[in-house]
Amino acid sequence: MVLADLTAGAVQDAERRAQTRPLAMVERAAAARPAARDARAALAPADRVKIIAEVKRASPSRGALADIPDPALQASRYEQGGASAISVLTEGRRFGGSLADLEAVTAKVTLPVLRKDFIATPYQVLEARAAGADLVLLIVAGLSRPVLEQLHALILELGMTPLVETHSAEELEVAVDLGAHLIGVNARNLHTLELDRDLFARLADRIPDSAVRIAESAVLQPDDVARYRDAGADVVLIGEALVTGDPIATLNAFLAAGDTPVRGRTESKCAALSDRRESK
Repeated sequence: MVLADLTAGAVQDAERRAQTRPLAMVERAAAARPAARDARAALAPADRVKIIAEVKRASPSRGALADIPDPALQASRYEQGGASAISVLTEGRRFGGSLADLEAVTAKVTLPVLRKDFIATPYQVLEARAAGADLVLLIVAGLSRPVLEQLHALILELGMTPLVETHSAEELEVAVDLGAHLIGVNARNLHTLELDRDLFARLADRIPDSAVRIAESAVLQPDDVARYRDAGADVVLIGEALVTGDPIATLNAFLAAGDTPVRGRTESKCAALSDRRESK
């Protein structure tokens, strides 16, 4: 089980860090951080697709992708190219990331920043805030319901925004029942690493209008963004295509491909949802 192994490894690495940086120290560092950026407002539905651009060196499915010696520079290019938020892989064993990458990026950009990792403990959530993260990924498939609820509540308590990732109708039901405001549908099955390019289209209508619909994985060409937009995506999370080419030019092409009203959301609905985001 790939996901189980990745989660276990991430927890072990966090426990190792806790030996030199105890929970109380991380709590103080998190409390000392400025307030998190408003990710819900930044990603609220609009008349064109929005993009979360990812700093990603490698993956279990594709192996090494890019060296990225300066993750902050990569992220600043994403900001220049029109991204609405930045995702930073902090898992080190298979993705080549680190908390240092996250800290470097949050210090450089003005956009909300997501800690993308296999989060399963409160310590990891507090680490994210201490490093400056504004969003934290929670993967429904990798967490029991009580742990998911606990971590979701803690992220909100710390002023951050949870991005709740799903891969099935059953997992999506859990995310909706949780009251998640950002719901991702990952085309990649993290148990097997197989891709289902049509999964988002099948599940999008199950995501309520009160939530932002985020499509993840299977994006290599502008047509992929257009396909997700046509299926109802408000936001598309993109990694590999941005680290293996010119990030600014690639972002421009992707944004142009998604420059259409989202299916299932009228202009008035988008505006109303955006206003609700900004009023909270």
